[in-house]
Amino acid sequence: MHVSHSLLTWVAAILTIGIFSFLWKDNPFYKFCEHLFVGVSIGYGIAVTWYNGVYPDLVTPLFRQGKPLYIIPLVLGLCYFCRFIPRVSWLIRFPMAFTIGWGMGVAIPANFQTSIVKQIQGTLLTPAIFARWDVLLWAIISFVGVICTVFYFFFSREHKGALRLASQTGVVYLMVGFGASFGYTVMARMSLLIGRLQFILRDWLGVIK
Repeated sequence: MHVSHSLLTWVAAILTIGIFSFLWKDNPFYKFCEHLFVGVSIGYGIAVTWYNGVYPDLVTPLFRQGKPLYIIPLVLGLCYFCRFIPRVSWLIRFPMAFTIGWGMGVAIPANFQTSIVKQIQGTLLTPAIFARWDVLLWAIISFVGVICTVFYFFFSREHKGALRLASQTGVVYLMVGFGASFGYTVMARMSLLIGRLQFILRDWLGVIK
């Protein structure tokens, strides 16, 4: 057993134990570690946003290169702070509407192209799928899953007959997808837990190698 002599290692280990103390019960030590984590994360995020986004993409073009069109994003950005002023809080609707509208216009075609069109092309339009029966079988299963899942979210008609069968099949695919996603999330969190335990037992206490 070789306990670490590094101050940073001790600080990291104590903060880790402070977060794990919530497993026992809510306590002031955990609240301190939680607030410290949130504060440091927000401070780091603000600094990164300023130096990697606001300053090079807004301040420099507007005030140093003399590009007046950048006044528009500046005004829209300042409208977010109107949320703190009750009389003009309604101005926040303009940047939010612009952000959501632009985001939807960009995200929907991009996601449709990458998540649906490209997946179908890679699954069904590849000549290799006809070379092996198992690959062809999985291609058909994927195609049926996409179609049935889309029919499940088709609410313009009542789900009867073939549409009902397709929507129920889509529910099965959705449950499989949600289950796989949940399992992947749990395993990802378990890997984080294992990493923290290895840090405490190896890097801090030196119990394991």
